[in-house]
Amino acid sequence: MDHNPTACILIIGNEVLSGRTRDANLQFLATELGALGIPVREVRVIPDVERVIVDTVNECRARFTHVFTTGGIGPTHDDITSECIARVFGVAWEPHPVAWKRMADFYAAQTPPGDFNAARQRMATMPRGASLIENEATIAPGFTMGNVHVMAGVPRIMQSMFRALAPSLQRGKPVVSATVHADGVFEGQIAAALEAVQKNHPELDIGSYPYFRPMPVRGGVALVAKGTDGDAVAQASAEITALLIAAGGQPVQGEPVLDP
Repeated sequence: MDHNPTACILIIGNEVLSGRTRDANLQFLATELGALGIPVREVRVIPDVERVIVDTVNECRARFTHVFTTGGIGPTHDDITSECIARVFGVAWEPHPVAWKRMADFYAAQTPPGDFNAARQRMATMPRGASLIENEATIAPGFTMGNVHVMAGVPRIMQSMFRALAPSLQRGKPVVSATVHADGVFEGQIAAALEAVQKNHPELDIGSYPYFRPMPVRGGVALVAKGTDGDAVAQASAEITALLIAAGGQPVQGEPVLDP
């Protein structure tokens, strides 16, 4: 995957760091980006603090092909991501002509007319030169500046924004994966053999993920081979299946189904 574009995801929000809100965007983004051949190489959760946002975005946009942010573009005082991105790029934070008109017209057309107040105007105020990321879930858009894509934190809205953005992204070979699991086999039994599979396939990511089931079988391990070379993934999967058999397991293709 060395030749593929890369991605970093920045989850922005004090509510995530405090534990009050559970992030629901990472899995969706990582899966969708992998299918586009844009592997996620780093994820950070950062607070609604201007200096932290500015410094982190500047660092990550220099290291990765794409940076995706979620959160902090709503109407309240702590939604400061948009202003911070303007600082990152050294441009004015100002009404976006298209977004501003669209939102103003939307509220004016309501019966009775809605209030396009200062809070709502924040969602139409963006860094100068921003390209809009449309979405079908709400009137307020996200935006792109350079290689930084700024999206909502609300999962339904973020997903709509990403689907609108995806066709324009620089992409690479799709990332494919194969999973094999076996009950009653544990990592300590297969660590050396699994390391040998990784050495045989340095171009792949080989991962081991233990799981737990209630009695009578107390657990097992799921082994995953992932990369952009489908033939290599298939070969590694065959080697993984063989090592699980050698360890006394009965390998099954796919993720284990765990009881709630």
